[in-house]
Amino acid sequence: MPSRTRTRKTSSGVHTVRIPRGRGRRGQPFVVIVPERPTLTLEALGVAACGYLWRARTSLYPTVLAVLGFVLAAVLHVLAWWSCFLPGAGVVAPLAWLAVAQRSDPAAGAELALRAALASALTLAALWLTAAMAFGPTTGPLELIWLLALIGAQAIWLIIRRTSN
Repeated sequence: MPSRTRTRKTSSGVHTVRIPRGRGRRGQPFVVIVPERPTLTLEALGVAACGYLWRARTSLYPTVLAVLGFVLAAVLHVLAWWSCFLPGAGVVAPLAWLAVAQRSDPAAGAELALRAALASALTLAALWLTAAMAFGPTTGPLELIWLLALIGAQAIWLIIRRTSN
């Protein structure tokens, strides 16, 4: 039996573990799992990205809500498409709120425009959620509507936050 060590060429970054063969009938095979360590650059980028996201967490609320809504619509479309009837009732809720708010506390000018814009944005969100749960969030123009609504909501959120501080 040869006693020399056998060598194999491996690419850089690959960690090789040599395990002697088991002898006889009881030589049980075993598996060694060696996790690959990320590079220092990748770890530094991860720390920097997480730090930025933590500092900007309140600025990203619309993005987080939009992504959660997209995932919720996709999961509910796959699991129970008939659940689209639940947010369907929420389509008229913002319009009802606008009517009740105008009746109890009449507004004009900028305040009325703000109320109408809020009601229309919430109605659009409820309509999108209903359609996405029924047909899938990536069907037809629903994906583009989601993206445009996300960009608009994020921009308005940042403008409102900047002017209110």
